[in-house]
Amino acid sequence: MSAAPSPTTTASHGGDLPWDAVVVGAGANGSVAAMVLAEAGLRVLVLEAGPDLSARRALGSEPLNSLRRLAHLSSGRQRLQRHHPGFWKHNPELFVDERQNPYSTPPDAPFLWTRGRQVGGKSLTWGGITLRLSEAEFQAARRDGHGPAWPIGSAELAPFYDRLETLLGVHGQRDGLPQLPDGRYLPPLPFTPGETHLQAAIGRALGLPLIHSRGFRLHKPTAAAPWPPSSAQGRCLARALATGRVQLRSGAVVSHLELDGTGRRAEAVVLVDATSGRRERLAAPLVVLCASTIETVRLLLHSSDAVRSGGLSDPSGRLGRYLMDHISTSRFFSIPAIEAPPEPAELSGAGSCFIPNTVNLDEGSSEAFLRGYGIWAALQRFDPPALLRRRPGEAVGFLIGHGEVLAREGNRVSLETSQTDAWDLPIPHIDCRWGANEAAMVAHMQARMAAVVAAAGGRIRPIEELFVLPVLEPLIRNSLAVRPEPPPPGYYIHELGGARMAERPEEGVVDPWNRCWGASNVLVTDGACWPSAGWQSPTLTEMAITWRACAAAAAGMRRH
Repeated sequence: MSAAPSPTTTASHGGDLPWDAVVVGAGANGSVAAMVLAEAGLRVLVLEAGPDLSARRALGSEPLNSLRRLAHLSSGRQRLQRHHPGFWKHNPELFVDERQNPYSTPPDAPFLWTRGRQVGGKSLTWGGITLRLSEAEFQAARRDGHGPAWPIGSAELAPFYDRLETLLGVHGQRDGLPQLPDGRYLPPLPFTPGETHLQAAIGRALGLPLIHSRGFRLHKPTAAAPWPPSSAQGRCLARALATGRVQLRSGAVVSHLELDGTGRRAEAVVLVDATSGRRERLAAPLVVLCASTIETVRLLLHSSDAVRSGGLSDPSGRLGRYLMDHISTSRFFSIPAIEAPPEPAELSGAGSCFIPNTVNLDEGSSEAFLRGYGIWAALQRFDPPALLRRRPGEAVGFLIGHGEVLAREGNRVSLETSQTDAWDLPIPHIDCRWGANEAAMVAHMQARMAAVVAAAGGRIRPIEELFVLPVLEPLIRNSLAVRPEPPPPGYYIHELGGARMAERPEEGVVDPWNRCWGASNVLVTDGACWPSAGWQSPTLTEMAITWRACAAAAAGMRRH
């Protein structure tokens, strides 16, 4: 593993410049970056492309959210993003207008890109599951020979995982599983009677663990705490702003970075004001990119020497390549003769359960695919009123598998120069496809789901056999979430890669401290820097990576 960065390779103070650092993106990662840098004494400007909404406006309420949904669907504003179940739970204003924010794909390779352009980003629609990566994920390439291993691992991120879980108030249980490291948790939410039954049944019949999920409880807004703790505003961004050293600017659509005369350091961030269309240039000695995976890659591509003279160099030739998402497949089921919960049980990041990965953990595995997957589950947590249940007296649940997708060079983001967005910026062209490894993994997931349900005495059923859904049934029947085959890439909103971390400049875009090999004062700390995807939800790990990288950069700047 790499040593901490030396002062000679870290950004220095900018003399009379108003900012020591510019952070691009005000979501989960940008808020961590701003907090860490400001608490280290730096003056920080945070740029967010979208608006700064009040908690009341952002979270919305029913029936207004449903009316907005219908209006946005009929107008074409959210034609693609509607496919994700999260769209139906949240205020649709937290999903971008696709007419203003287009992207392109090959005709035979759809990609469902879900975006949240507002202060808080996708932290406002985050499902709230917080799982650490294990050494099995960080070092998978050394075990199976596919692609590079991470140049960092559990030991480097453990202190930052600890701080985040404590700060955010994560619920969970220490299960002692080496493939899913324990953290610092508030007490877990109890299982429902159906989940207790499922745990015993699959442990006995299949030897599989079923553990409490790790994450956030449902948030009930109050005057004192209007934002959920899983949101940027609920924790890290609020703490950053409280330092008095952070300025937040919304409506700032970043176009590209300008490099200095040496071509080795970023000198300024160039943005477009979302309202006026005016272009501005903001100088700072440190730039942190947390704009979300594909947007960060787009920004780097638009800053590159392939697009502009004296632009950012990429010694590896890998910028934009090795895009990943998690592959997903789901099943609904019911089990008869299970007692009802004593009171309604919440469905949330903490109120649910997991069958963690149990495959390909050791060398010499006999599976027909590489890497692993987990299954998120819940039972008796989303029961509608009795009149809407088609199978009264049965416990209803779901199983959602999500698995690691191999990093492949051909899965990539490039710039579509023939089309621009509402701010006259080139749009991303996304070419990402499932391969044979993913097909074999999904077949294994589906067989395991069938075995899990059978072991518990249940039966897999279409959702329309479980609930009466008179208004939503036509939409649900066409939803990708309930089809037997896996949805296309992008669906699971866990896109990763495109500017991967590597030990040497010829192997990746950023170094083990997240500094661009082509410009050492540019940090890439969101999902773009991932060399491989693991199977776990990535947000907590992205935040830990951001904390580590920004703490090191700030320490280097203080030494100057």
